[in-house]
Amino acid sequence: MRRLMLLRHAKSDWSSPGMPDRERPLNARGAGDARTMSVYLAHHALIPDRILCSPAQRTRQTAEAIVRGWPKAAEIIYSDRLYEATPETIISLIRAVAAEVHGLLVIGHNPGLHEAARMLVAAGDIEQRERLHEKFPTAALAVIDFAVDAWGKVHRQSGRLDRFVTPRWIAAAAN
Repeated sequence: MRRLMLLRHAKSDWSSPGMPDRERPLNARGAGDARTMSVYLAHHALIPDRILCSPAQRTRQTAEAIVRGWPKAAEIIYSDRLYEATPETIISLIRAVAAEVHGLLVIGHNPGLHEAARMLVAAGDIEQRERLHEKFPTAALAVIDFAVDAWGKVHRQSGRLDRFVTPRWIAAAAN
C-alpha cells in the first residue's frame, strides 16, 4: 500500500503589491494553519517518509512549519516542477518516487493540486469526496491510499480517499 498526502500551501500574504508570486510568504493566519496541520498530521500518525514541495516561499514556509514539531525527520525535496504544475505533472512526479517510500506528502498549489486529487480519487467516504470535489482551500489536506506496491503503478481513479481535512474543519471538530 502507498499513502499519498496532498497539502495545499497555507494562506499567503498579499500585502506587498508587486511582489513576485514565488516570493510571497505566509501571513499570520497561514502560519497558524500550518502549525494546526503539523499537529494534526503528527497526532494521526500521518508523518510521511518523503515530502515533495514547490520551491515558492509560501510552500517552503508551510513545509518548514509542518515538520518542526514532528518526532522524526522527513526528507524534503524541493522541485521547480511543482510550481504552477499541471495535475499531469504532479502525478508524473508522484509516479517517479522510489518504491521504498510508502508515505509521500506533496505540498503545492492550486489549481493543479486540486485537479490531481480529483483525478486520483475513485473511492472513499462520499461526503468527503464531495467536499474535495467542490474546493481545495489553503492548508487543506487530502489523504489518498493506493493498493499498489510501487508509486509507478498509481494512475487516474485508482485511489481511495482516506480523509479530507482543513484547519477550519479541525477547529470545528475540536469544539
